[in-house]
Amino acid sequence: MKLSRIVLSVILLCGFAQASQALDYPNKFVRLIIPFPPGGGSEAQARTLAAQLSKIWNQQVIVENKPGAGTTIGAAYVANSAPDGYTLYLNSVSHTVAASLYSNLRYDPVKSFTPISRLSTSPFILLVNPSLGVNSMADLLALARSKPGKLNYGTTGIGAGPYLAAQMMVAATKIDARHVPFNGSGPLLTAVLGNVVDFGFGDPSALPSIKAGTLKALGVTSIKRSAILPDVPTFDETIQKGFDMANWSSILAPANTPPEIVNFINQSIATAVKSPEMIKAFDAQGFEPAPSSPEELRELLISEVKKYHAVLEAAGVKPQ
Repeated sequence: MKLSRIVLSVILLCGFAQASQALDYPNKFVRLIIPFPPGGGSEAQARTLAAQLSKIWNQQVIVENKPGAGTTIGAAYVANSAPDGYTLYLNSVSHTVAASLYSNLRYDPVKSFTPISRLSTSPFILLVNPSLGVNSMADLLALARSKPGKLNYGTTGIGAGPYLAAQMMVAATKIDARHVPFNGSGPLLTAVLGNVVDFGFGDPSALPSIKAGTLKALGVTSIKRSAILPDVPTFDETIQKGFDMANWSSILAPANTPPEIVNFINQSIATAVKSPEMIKAFDAQGFEPAPSSPEELRELLISEVKKYHAVLEAAGVKPQ
């Protein structure tokens, strides 16, 4: 079995080498842009994928962080890059929210990009410091209602997926708590660990702290319980039936990237996520591989833009 896997890997790599030569792509390093600061789940995924693509293509894939402005700085950079396949964009739910949050975007979240493939899915996680003294969602809600306007909660910034999950929770539970935005998952986790905020919405990058007992997970936002936290209830179970706010990540390129390059990268990603190295890394990081076709990703982007426009409108959030 092990030998068969090795032989299959060699065959796949040889096939990609031949296809790459026929395309003459990539013949130099490729940049993978992420719109978040170092230390979060997106960077962990990006570096894992970059390592596998570098191996498949025999060309270096470099991860670059371009954080800020609710992911719009990184997105605008990619949208305005040459459509030649050498600038790729690892994005998430927050990418589809920007059009509803910012009135003067320099790009369209769908039309300014070429979809390549979805990469993974994962839940957002409601986190507290054990010192807060709450052990369940019911405990947290009771505490918040006993102190209206006194508790504060952190997210990775307005427009990011955790922010949307927080808005949906606040609307569903009608609690009165104050929002504190942070610039990425790393600073958010530091804030919850340091009791700077009472609770926070994070991603699977919080797993090491949860396992160590320095953070407590009270709920996950996916419709079904997460394989990475099977004992943690969903918001569907504890807050509102039908609550579904799963995160996802995908790879985009600038609009008008040639179809042959798009298909080549799509096939490369499908191969990469099946590699033992990437399966092991994603398991450890809390992500479920979920590759797709470019067409499926385009449909996802369109539907998510509509979905979160409705969420923000219901929450009374106006474009800035």
